[in-house]
Amino acid sequence: MDVEKEIRRAVDTGKTVFGFRECEKNVLKGIGKLLIVSSNLEKEKKEKLKYFAELSNIAFFEFEKSSLDLGALCGRPHSISAMLIIDPGKSKVLEIAKSSEKK
Repeated sequence: MDVEKEIRRAVDTGKTVFGFRECEKNVLKGIGKLLIVSSNLEKEKKEKLKYFAELSNIAFFEFEKSSLDLGALCGRPHSISAMLIIDPGKSKVLEIAKSSEKK
């Protein structure tokens, strides 16, 4: 499965939230299905989001590229360090987390 294509499809057809603070707020409320963070997000922030996601039973996925790449992939003119998939729409992006947990 092409991870990048599915992330883009989720952005286009589903409901997503961008940014560390917005993701943190929603995850603490238990809103969302998949949390995606860029590879260059600071370690402390990444661990904090991962911990909150585990508490809220939200899947966690680390995107292997930088925040600039994630921003470009989502069609945004800025970097995106973290994004939360609330509704995947027509994408199969939730399968990414399931397959990465098995590894």
